[in-house]
Amino acid sequence: MRLTDSQAVDLLRSDDLIGVGMEADAVRRKLHPGGVATYIIDRNINYTNFCTEYCSFCAFYRPMGHSEGYILSRETLHQKIQETIDLGGTGVLMQGGLHPHLKIEWYEELLRDLKANFKIHLHALSAPEILNIAEVSGISLEETLIRLRDAGLDSIPGAGAEILDDEVRYKIARLKCKSSEWIDLHRMAHKLGMRTTGEHEADAVLKVYTALMIRNTANAFSFWSQCFFEDFNQFYNLDKAISYADKSLVLYKARF
Repeated sequence: MRLTDSQAVDLLRSDDLIGVGMEADAVRRKLHPGGVATYIIDRNINYTNFCTEYCSFCAFYRPMGHSEGYILSRETLHQKIQETIDLGGTGVLMQGGLHPHLKIEWYEELLRDLKANFKIHLHALSAPEILNIAEVSGISLEETLIRLRDAGLDSIPGAGAEILDDEVRYKIARLKCKSSEWIDLHRMAHKLGMRTTGEHEADAVLKVYTALMIRNTANAFSFWSQCFFEDFNQFYNLDKAISYADKSLVLYKARF
């Protein structure tokens, strides 16, 4: 049932939204002949916008000490999660900037607190965040993943992939982890029994597709391609980087 590399790229580049949808529905019907399609209700929560990476495409981050920077209080997080549950939500996507002072213990306490107070799926902490936690905590990546998993982390989002081409990454996010580090973290998470997703913003989809899905694991459970918006960031000045990234808008999502 897996797509070939050429099929994946063809579908990504296609402007036939209806045709892509029909192809996806045909696969769904083969996998789930009962005619049932499912969806979830969840909420994005950004627990901090302080970040040390200064990615040129990002309008979200604030440098340390900035007056608009924040770390959400536990009370605010509880309120946001309760609002989600009240609306029928079953999960939250919780991410933030790369904070230089928040160590593994802070995240363990946070995850345990949320699990103790709510029946909610925690899809949280991107690869760059987890790599940052390991670095500032002075522990291995494997220990970091195990401790986060045991504290209540249910799955890992695919954020931070952006463009898995180091030549492009150096132009737009030179302080962020390398492509190989992002891929290796997801692979390690799969080996530890954790599930992850992937996202990408370029026609270099071939690399993320083959690397993340890894063909011999069911732990990478979705992939989607994102649109890019220039507003309120520095990216519009980087013409060369844009040409590498193929700035065409992708109008569909592919889920596996």
